[in-house]
Parts: sequence; structure tokens; C-alpha cells
Amino acid sequence: MAPIAVSPGESNRRKIVGVNPETVTNVTSTDFPGHYPGEDHAWNISNFSESFSIKFYKNDRYDSSFSLVGIDASIANAFRRILLAEIPTLAIEHVFVHNNTSIVQDEVLAHRLGLVPLTGAAEGLKWIRYYPKQTEGDAAPGAADYNTVVLKLHVDCTKNPNAKKGEDDPLKLYHNAHVYAHHMTWEPVGRQTTMFPEPDGVIRPVNPDILLAKMRPGQVIDLEMHCVKGLGADHAKFSPVCTASYRLLPTIDIIKPILGADAKKFARCFPKGVIGIEEVTEAEARIEGSGYEGHVGEKKAVVVNAFRDTVSRECLRHDEFAGKVKLGRVRDHFIFGIESTGQYESDMLFLESVKVLKAKCTDLRRDLGNIMR
Repeated sequence: MAPIAVSPGESNRRKIVGVNPETVTNVTSTDFPGHYPGEDHAWNISNFSESFSIKFYKNDRYDSSFSLVGIDASIANAFRRILLAEIPTLAIEHVFVHNNTSIVQDEVLAHRLGLVPLTGAAEGLKWIRYYPKQTEGDAAPGAADYNTVVLKLHVDCTKNPNAKKGEDDPLKLYHNAHVYAHHMTWEPVGRQTTMFPEPDGVIRPVNPDILLAKMRPGQVIDLEMHCVKGLGADHAKFSPVCTASYRLLPTIDIIKPILGADAKKFARCFPKGVIGIEEVTEAEARIEGSGYEGHVGEKKAVVVNAFRDTVSRECLRHDEFAGKVKLGRVRDHFIFGIESTGQYESDMLFLESVKVLKAKCTDLRRDLGNIMR
């Protein structure tokens, strides 16, 4: 039996998730995504290469936005979950408190320190290995230059003898009234000096102005921190991203003319830049059945940039737009937003997630081969 031919209209309908006033339609996919009974959907690399594309909209150092087009939601969501929880990073794991007379309790201060994002030379971070976990009955594993990074924090708060009389600002009255992340110092050991070269490659906080504690004269914080490599799946402090999310590309179809005052009201239902106002041309007015007959020169609503829409459905609340507009989302167009905590650049994070997924697929293929032997 020959495969069933699919019309362009049906193909486009399958790609759109309908957004209605109170419901969302055409949400579920088939049991095997992208495959329909009686049709030829055999996968091959050529067809995938033609339909798949990546487009960047923003590529700052720690903040990027891009589109993945032509993949299934399961793959896009796999990338998102890997970004959140399966890319290894360096974070403070153990805090040894020698002296802490500030009002911040030891455990609270240790928790705050653990959440301070760190950065350093990318090659050095990849060189660092996982700290071995202690098993019951075994001796504690030893720290080494390849699995542990040492940071120290020693701050004393003292009075400022040069403060003006009547001054009430603690930052001027005292030295080290505030303890910041930049007070943390790195203590290189062994090969770490080579792997994390000065000045830009040293281990340091991403943001030096993170406030850790407030002190007054006579108070001291003296502690040592051991940083290890870990995964966000174990603790959020190891997650390399502040946010990693995606949304589907919105679609706005004006199926009947929206003219005059209604056009301006329609534009106000969307974020700025989504809907534009244009004049009806003579050519449009001559098209029979267009709805523009006799409206030459009048203002009409047109879709300028659906990408910026937040799909608030505001336009569907107004009776004057009933039957004139269709909202939806493109099922296989994922708009990603990645904001790095600073240990990796945002675009590199996505490439790292691809490597992790590829490694998982390799392991699965190997294990399946072992089962079939």
C-alpha cells in the first residue's frame, strides 16, 4: 500500500497548538512523535538536516536566547533538564569554621557561602575531577589538587580612627563592617597554579559584591572552604544556570479584517511591537471577499512580530474580535532562554548539554548491545 499523501494545510495544522479563551487544543502528539498511521515518516539524516535549524537572537556572555526548530518536545525538554541538573560545576561543599563571632550562625553562614557562584579558567574546571564519596567502613578520601579547591575567608572588624565626629554610616565608622564575596581568597595547591593562571583564570566569586555578613568592632570571621565538583541533581548550588527555560513560538492569524478604532484596541491587547497599524491599500480593497472592499485608506491591524507575544489571550476577551483572530503556538519551534551563573558562558552551556545527551545515548546503545548478545 502506497503511503498517504499529506496536504500542506494538514501538515501546518498538525504543527499548531490552538490557544482558545479557556482551553488549549491539539496538545497531544502521536504515540511516536511525528509519525502518523499510513504515512511514510521513516527517519533519515537528510530530512532532519533540512527541517532542523538553530537561530540565535541574543548571545551575551552570561545570557543567551535562541530557537531550536524541528525537534520534538521530549528532546527540547531533555536539554532543559540537563542544563539544570547534569552539567558539573564547582561549588563550596565543606566549610571549616575556625572562629566566627558575628551574629550570623555558623550553619547559616556556611549555607550562604555554598550558594556563592564561583568561576575560573574553563580548562581548569574541566580538569578538576569529582571528589570521591566515602563509603561505609572505608577511610575518608583524601583531598588533592585535582579534586579540591581551597578558599579562605579571614575578616576582622575594627573601628575607623579617622571617622568624622557624629558619623552614623557603619561603612565609614568601621573597617570591614560588611563582609563581601571579594574577601574570599584562593589558596592554590600543586598543579592548580598552572591550570588556573592569573589574572583571569584564578578561582574567584563571579560577583565580588555579594554580601555575606555584617559585623561590628571586635567580631571576626575566620574559616576555610573546600570546593568540589558536583551536579545540580545533588544540590542546587551546583546548577550552572540561574534559569534555563523554553517557550513555543506564538502564532497570530487575523482571519477577518480588524479596522478603525477596533484595530487600535486590538493592538493594545498585545505587548508593544506585536501588532502594527497600517492603511488599507487600493490593491487590497480590489480583492473580492477580502473584507477590505470600500475601506481604502482606513487603518487596519496587522501582525508585525508574533515572537514578542506573551500569549495573554487578552484579545479573546473582547466580543468585537470574536471570529476574527486565531491564536496558537508552533509545536516544534522552541525558544530557549539560558542565563548562566557565571562559571560557563551561556552558549557553551548548551553545547555542554548536547555532549551530556550524546553520552547518555552512547551508553544506552552500548547497554542495548550487551542485552542482545
